[in-house]
Amino acid sequence: MINRFLMKAVILAGGYGTRISEETHLKPKPMIEIGGKPILWHIMKIYSAHNINEFIICCGYKGDIIKEYFSRSDFPTWNIELVDTGIDTMTGGRIKRIQNHIDDTFCLTYGDGLSDVDINSLISFHKEKKSLATLTAVHPPERFGVLELSEEYVTEFHEKHRGQSSWINGGFFVFEPEIFDYINDDTTILERAPLETLAKEKKLAAFKHNGFWHSMDTLRDKNNLENLWNSKKAPWKIW
Repeated sequence: MINRFLMKAVILAGGYGTRISEETHLKPKPMIEIGGKPILWHIMKIYSAHNINEFIICCGYKGDIIKEYFSRSDFPTWNIELVDTGIDTMTGGRIKRIQNHIDDTFCLTYGDGLSDVDINSLISFHKEKKSLATLTAVHPPERFGVLELSEEYVTEFHEKHRGQSSWINGGFFVFEPEIFDYINDDTTILERAPLETLAKEKKLAAFKHNGFWHSMDTLRDKNNLENLWNSKKAPWKIW
């Protein structure tokens, strides 16, 4: 795929992953394997399929395992920066910590979610909307909180589910560097004040994705993704 917007992809890979502790007591969540490869690798392959090959990985909990993986593996087409963003730093704080690595529009996603989202179309949408931030809105399993959308902008965040027609934040963001102005420090949770404020200011666009999306929050999620991969029908395998 041809990508007219060469930019960096930031991946949040520093959380504890407590809901899947069966695996994360040994390794960070992004290093849990699907089909013999870390889910982090799968995420990077999604971006790479859209010609995004510059990565900033925000490490934290057991970050040494991520560093070891990339030190002993050869990825000649990828330019990878591993940044220690702290053990207890929140999602917004991790983004703030890589500010000096960013000088233009950038992609960002969580280190535990897979999708067949068209990254090129997402970036084009972001540019067309001239928004400060764009998230990928997806249809949720019932356990997730939801977004209120007005046309193609986020108007409100809600923690509780409001029905099967709801949309949730599926990650796969595009941000302008001004996002750093909305983040105070290590304690800032991206999904709270920064995104809530952007939504109120109508600066947070929503790219609606009706295709595949699945996060790996629990061992059941991991097994579901593993089964999809083994079936040779993994929807996120677009490479």
